Amino acid sequence: IQNTQTGMGALLMYYVYILCCSDGSFYIGSTQNLRARIHAHNIGQGSTYTSKRRPVRLMYTEVFDTETQAIRRERQLKRWSAVKKKSLIDGNLETLKRLSKRRS
Repeated sequence: IQNTQTGMGALLMYYVYILCCSDGSFYIGSTQNLRARIHAHNIGQGSTYTSKRRPVRLMYTEVFDTETQAIRRERQLKRWSAVKKKSLIDGNLETLKRLSKRRS
């Protein structure tokens, strides 16, 4: 599990997380209470998507100072391909850079 902190010293932190579902697919979400949210996913109360693909495993997190920042990042990651998400999880910056280049 990687953890990239983008903000420091905030009393309230907002997390963006990537889960790996039992079928190998990824789920991206955001929360203020990461532990409780992962538990909710694993007991079938996190989302409809993950309730059908349990158990889930936490693969990656990022921490933000504001909800706005977290939601912006969550939306960005949700648009990424599975290969690009996997590269982020693995910390494979070369592949991530290559996949991030715009195709003309």
